[in-house]
Formats: sequence, C-alpha cells, structure tokens
Amino acid sequence: MKKINVLLSTFFGYGYLTKIPGTITSAVTTVFIYIAYEILGYTDLKFSIIFFLLLFFYSFYAVKDSESEFKNKDPRQIVIDEVLGQSMPLILLLYLNQTNQISISIEIEIYYILSFVFFRFFDILKPFPVSYFDKNHKNYFGIIMDDVMAGLYSMILIYFISIKF
Repeated sequence: MKKINVLLSTFFGYGYLTKIPGTITSAVTTVFIYIAYEILGYTDLKFSIIFFLLLFFYSFYAVKDSESEFKNKDPRQIVIDEVLGQSMPLILLLYLNQTNQISISIEIEIYYILSFVFFRFFDILKPFPVSYFDKNHKNYFGIIMDDVMAGLYSMILIYFISIKF
C-alpha cells in the first residue's frame, strides 16, 4: 500500500523531476483538466467535486504514509498537494462556464492560464493563511493545506475576474 501512496503523493512520479516539480505538476494538472473539460467535453460537475473531495481526504493518508520515504518534513517530491490546489479554480471554471457566468469577452483558455498563474503565485508567495499552514504544520496536514489555501485564493480571483468582465 505504501508504494501506491508514494505513487499518488508524487503524482505518478512528477515529484521526482529535478527542476520545479510543483510548477510542472500544476501545469500538467491544468492541461489535463483543460483537455477533459474543454476538448473531451467531460462536464460532470458533481463527479468532479466528488472526485476532488475523495482525492483531498485520501491525500492526507497517502502523504502521511509517504513522508517517511523522504528526508525532510515537506519533501519537494510530494506534489499531490499541487494537484489539489490547482484543481480548485479549474473546478470553479467548470461551474462558472456551466452557469454562464464567464464573460464571452475573455476566452476560456485565458481563464485556465490565469488559474495556473494565480495558483503558482499564491503557492510561492504564501500570503496568510497559506504561510500559516506552511510554517506551523510541518507534516502531511500542512503540506496539503497550504496548497488548498493557495487554491482558494486563486478561486476568489478567478471569480472576481469572471464577474468583472
């Protein structure tokens, strides 16, 4: 079971990339979800939310089980948190698109790019409460929650952009 948890925690090995594994994982997540939603036409919002929640809750167990495989308390190899945080504004995009709350003056691809940029910005800058979880919870909980908070900030910005334009 530990091998499966390490595989999930490293997002099928992306965490082992030597250069910017978090950014690459966020980009891969964005592209994957874009393809699923926009090209393949998979638009089941309920399933997306349920899948996200299952992955979110299971990730706590998977990361906790995987932490011992790595040397430090917040191993850069663990990137499932980037998948979770990056997915949040993208699931919001699906909702906004389905409810016609996305302005037609901005192409949907721009929203995907902005979601990626905003998430990476907040994940790297770490404004409060992102920094709180990063600094005060040096364990599986902090690993996941700082990225979830960065995803929440990204969602807020995407929402404001969608209603503004």
